[in-house]
Amino acid sequence: MVDWAPIVIGLLLFILLSPGLLFQLPGNTRTVEFGNFKTNGKAIVIHTILFFGLFTILILAVGIRIYTG
Repeated sequence: MVDWAPIVIGLLLFILLSPGLLFQLPGNTRTVEFGNFKTNGKAIVIHTILFFGLFTILILAVGIRIYTG
């Protein structure tokens, strides 16, 4: 049996935390911008840290598992 949780959670977080898609922290003109489809270097670093933190918490600390078969 294969554990699909890291793949599914990683894909969902990657889509949701893409800078500029839903929100961008820090924004180009304001602290938080929503749905502007633009990004900058600082936002990429912040969203990478958020992704790593949430992914680690969900996979290791909470222990989410998705098995198929």
